[in-house]
Amino acid sequence: MSARRILVIFNPAAGGARRPRFDSVVARLKAASCRVDVVETAGPGHAETLARNVTPAAYDVVAACGGDGTVNEVINGLEGKDVALGIIPLGTANVLAEEIGLVRTPEKIAAALSHGPIRTVHVGRANGRRFTMMAGVGFDAVVVSRVSLKLKKLLGPLAYVWESMRQAVQYGFQAHEVTIDGVAYRPVSMVACKGRRYGGPFIAAPDASLGEDKFHVVLMNGRGWLSVIRYALALAFGKITAWGDVQLVAGREVIVRGSAGQPVQADGDIVATLPLRIALDPHPVRLVYPA
Repeated sequence: MSARRILVIFNPAAGGARRPRFDSVVARLKAASCRVDVVETAGPGHAETLARNVTPAAYDVVAACGGDGTVNEVINGLEGKDVALGIIPLGTANVLAEEIGLVRTPEKIAAALSHGPIRTVHVGRANGRRFTMMAGVGFDAVVVSRVSLKLKKLLGPLAYVWESMRQAVQYGFQAHEVTIDGVAYRPVSMVACKGRRYGGPFIAAPDASLGEDKFHVVLMNGRGWLSVIRYALALAFGKITAWGDVQLVAGREVIVRGSAGQPVQADGDIVATLPLRIALDPHPVRLVYPA
């Protein structure tokens, strides 16, 4: 196999104290004879623009270096381009990296990018925008929309815990009209999963697979702060679907209606508002897996 040509789209805001890991990855890639070009993002949305301007013939892999938001921007920018997506995880959760089993050491990351297998995966679309792991409406989307960026930089994942506690006593827990492949449901919160994990290492949809052409939709009917605590503990132990007020439904199209303007999160960022249509992207994505 010839040495790979790799473009790294690096988000310095996500890197921070993890910059030495990034530098080590790049050094190891060059030592493996890979051609490596690095471009830095200048702000929100720039990673998507950089990926959209990529000439596919020039690179074998475009590596998103940052957090889940950077990966989401890059996968949207690469739409229609026959080039593989790679990951250099430097962000808060890095759910996609967790999903594919990418160990966060420079050695393992560089090994994946330089000679890891490239596999075909299916991604979703939320109101037309691509996402790799999950899209949600209800409590989790409200938490994502309200979490303080300053607190997120200071506390990392604990910022979401704090905001969840605040919203547990403030959120109205209204029901949503959800239709999955034509069948109607009325959950309080909904997360459509493409992979097994949610929020990092936590298992939300045990049977979901990136290679599968459908979603595993988690429907939650609990209300109030006690339900928030129940679900959080169950998620931590991989038992979210063990509760009687949680339902798991597989399907290929999800329609959500509710109060117009309610936030929709995908891959940990707010990407749309209700009403919402979630569907499979008709074009599979090539993704670099660990070596």
